[in-house]
Amino acid sequence: FRRVLFRSVKWDDKVYPEGNVEFWLTDVEKMMRMSINTQMGNSIKDYAENDRKQWVLNWAGQIILGCDQVYWSVETETAIKAADLKGYHNTLHEQLKDVTTLVRQPLTNMQRTSLGALITLDVHGRDVIENLDKAGVKKTSDFEWAAQLRYYWRESAESFSGPECTYLEQVENKFRYGCEYLGNSMRLVVTPLTDRIYLTLTGALGMALGGAPAGPAGTGKTETTKDLAKAMAKQCIVFNCQEGMDYIMVGKFFKGL
Repeated sequence: FRRVLFRSVKWDDKVYPEGNVEFWLTDVEKMMRMSINTQMGNSIKDYAENDRKQWVLNWAGQIILGCDQVYWSVETETAIKAADLKGYHNTLHEQLKDVTTLVRQPLTNMQRTSLGALITLDVHGRDVIENLDKAGVKKTSDFEWAAQLRYYWRESAESFSGPECTYLEQVENKFRYGCEYLGNSMRLVVTPLTDRIYLTLTGALGMALGGAPAGPAGTGKTETTKDLAKAMAKQCIVFNCQEGMDYIMVGKFFKGL
């Protein structure tokens, strides 16, 4: 296996496909997660040391989005403690203007896709700060902030993730970032309804339960669930439960899982 994963994220080491497939394929999965976690840590350090406009062009799309959300969460909490949400809102607005300036310049297709997803999340982040300011949030424990999907770079006890890794929190629920390589994909525009669905599904996951979004066709149930999986860096497989499904077909699904 080459040290390069889909031309974007370099592996930390080599993996040799020897022996039974269930063993070496597990090693491939472990190396994928280690590599994503290493890249995330390096990108977080690079963000603090370099100009943001240059930083967004130097890293893979998934790494950019994860690192951006980590800094947004930390900087928002700093602004709440300093009672300076208006100032941070202006900072986010300036960052958005910088990225939109970059979009007008000659870019590769990969860079343009990364910036498109980044702008989508940054717009939501700016709107959240505006709403927090209007709601008069004074503490990081206030529900308006606790209800947001937040990212933190913290120490980890996991053997494959290194000394530190990313954690996601929403209200009382905490999840480790899955570090599944998802490629460079676009992200869904986050609306207030999307936020409420995220809150419901993460609450269910926190209690080891599942969720069942219900509603008319074409309203975004599937895409919202898939986007939450992207936010958590976990693989999401969608299949259609048709009338012709029998126990044999269901058994095949479970074998695949």
